[in-house]
Amino acid sequence: MTFRRIRILILLGILAAAVGLTWLEQTRVRAWGGPLDVAVIPINGDGSAQAEGMIRALKASDFDDIGTFLERETARYGVKQSPAVQISLLPELHEQPPAPPHDHNALKTVWWSLKLRWWVYRQSGEWLPQLGRIKLFVLYHAPQDGVALAHSLGLQKGLIGVVHAFADPRQTQQNNIVIAHELLHTLGATDKYDAEGRPIYPQGYAEPERPPRMPRHEAEIMAGRLMDAAGRLVMPPSLGQCVIGAMTAHEINLDEGFKRRFASP
Repeated sequence: MTFRRIRILILLGILAAAVGLTWLEQTRVRAWGGPLDVAVIPINGDGSAQAEGMIRALKASDFDDIGTFLERETARYGVKQSPAVQISLLPELHEQPPAPPHDHNALKTVWWSLKLRWWVYRQSGEWLPQLGRIKLFVLYHAPQDGVALAHSLGLQKGLIGVVHAFADPRQTQQNNIVIAHELLHTLGATDKYDAEGRPIYPQGYAEPERPPRMPRHEAEIMAGRLMDAAGRLVMPPSLGQCVIGAMTAHEINLDEGFKRRFASP
């Protein structure tokens, strides 16, 4: 057997192992057989003193409403477990993740995804991958008038989220909406808004049986916006005004998780 063939077989073996690990990891977290294992890793996203101060003051309890939200919403679909998620706050990381490509080139995106997964593996300090652990890297930025944060993202392969958040304690609850949104991306949920950020009807609306222009008091978490009484699309003030819609529940396997858990023996 030639060296070239041996090298190809080794590469195919590595690829098969990666595919197998990804399948095993997704099967495990989407089974809803126990609390999700979520690690929040804060990063100073802009090097500011304000972001550094925010990170130093962080406590694991700052993310409690994410657990409350998931416990409430999964119970609505029949998966009753408490807690629904166990969130650990890890020490600040002093390195930023690879930036995603600015264009939508498919090859660049695939290459960036591989680089991100390798970067996450290196940051773990472990020899073996931490199967089943969702890693959310939260980059804090000092608020600036008129300056929007970079787009956050969540990857199902690798269970990785990169979240851009405001370094302002008054924004904690809305930061947690973004964190929960990206967490659900890692479980397979898709966005429910269009290219202009408007919720897609009906799947992007709470109470989808009502006409789309009627005001809402709640937002579908994967749309992240609701129509207020003045007819404006606004971000809800907290996860208390967010729900997991039927399509999102199906995407993250809540319906199948319920069937498996409560099926007759």
